[in-house]
Amino acid sequence: MTNSNLARAALAALIGAAMAASPARAEIKNYEFQLAQPTVQVGADRIVTVRLVDKTTGKPVPDAVIFATRLDMAPEGMQEMVTKVMPMPASEPGSYRFKANFSMAGRWQLSLGAKVQGETGTVDNKLVVTAAK
Repeated sequence: MTNSNLARAALAALIGAAMAASPARAEIKNYEFQLAQPTVQVGADRIVTVRLVDKTTGKPVPDAVIFATRLDMAPEGMQEMVTKVMPMPASEPGSYRFKANFSMAGRWQLSLGAKVQGETGTVDNKLVVTAAK
């Protein structure tokens, strides 16, 4: 084997080892939003906190880009009863907060769509929040 062939073989071995050692990316289906608290009080300017977690590790996922939010009473059969959802500053990495008006008691559906940094696809979840008097 000549020196150039030996160098090529060594380089190929190093590249192969580096590729094997790099962490594998998770699939988008391995991420989900979870409610921090499933119940809020009826009223204006109530805060709903969710966490985005990697289901395989249980670790929070920071810096996701949430591009879709909707809050309605679909679980009560009133999908047309929609309220605005305003993003709020997060209190910790992987935590996402929203302010909304829960005008009546019952079950409200929070629909979220997000992009996770470095992943292909969209995390879509529908969470049920109960508004209590």
